[in-house]
Amino acid sequence: MTDTTTAPVTVLGLGPMGSALATAFLAAGHPTTIWNRTPGRTAALSDGGATPADTVPAAVAAAPLVVACVRDYAALRTVLAGERVDWTGRTLVNLCSGQPDQARAFAAWAGEHGISYLDGAILTPTPTIGTAAGTVLYSGPVEIFAAHRPALAALGGRTVHLGSDPGRAAAYEMSLLDLFATAVHGIAHSFALAAAEQIAPTDLAPYARGIGDLLPEMIERAARQLRAGEFPGEVSTIASAATAIRHITETARAHELDTGALDATRALVDRAVAAGHGGSGLGRLALSVPR
Repeated sequence: MTDTTTAPVTVLGLGPMGSALATAFLAAGHPTTIWNRTPGRTAALSDGGATPADTVPAAVAAAPLVVACVRDYAALRTVLAGERVDWTGRTLVNLCSGQPDQARAFAAWAGEHGISYLDGAILTPTPTIGTAAGTVLYSGPVEIFAAHRPALAALGGRTVHLGSDPGRAAAYEMSLLDLFATAVHGIAHSFALAAAEQIAPTDLAPYARGIGDLLPEMIERAARQLRAGEFPGEVSTIASAATAIRHITETARAHELDTGALDATRALVDRAVAAGHGGSGLGRLALSVPR
């Protein structure tokens, strides 16, 4: 391990995100070795100063820090199990996306194979990597993170260690992608409903942005309410949300649009009202999600 800010780094996997990681390391002055299952993807990075490796063992041998960004945990295990690799004095940082329990299982597998290991989650898109807007979360042994933090800082403005549980970074990622995925559905569905009512998408968009502007304060308020266990409804209430979601669902159904997500939201809200929480703030809905 090393504490220098220009230590050699290896990147395994050169899809769009892996390529962005390698580019950021190069830009920060790290001698960077690259490996990809499809060799043709190494050309552009090679022209930029990266050194291609023909095999995984050669790639791992080239640097004390090995950053992997392949499809998923199963793919990474296949890559690493294919050939005998000497991990002595080296650390693997895995930045693929996956479930928290997969991260924990992979950490256990790494430990069984003598691999010093950190798990991670990239929260921002490829153009942010290597810039102040980039955010990467890590979890696993703090001493491993501390040893490689100078090099990992090349990937973005926020480099955060979340604790020793190797599944912690993935847990944050899945929770945030839950928010993103349902928001994407909401955007798509709102444009579909608008179209059904003969509203042009460009006419709706400015007002849709206004809805988005409400969310940061709502998220902070819900977090505070959940932490305190108190849900005052002075801004908005679950009962008022129940009325609104009923109108939305019935409007969408009248246009024969799918209402699956809206039905699930309506069930959540109705469950909270039936339990006597109609006057509570919307943050209380997090406690009504069925398990």
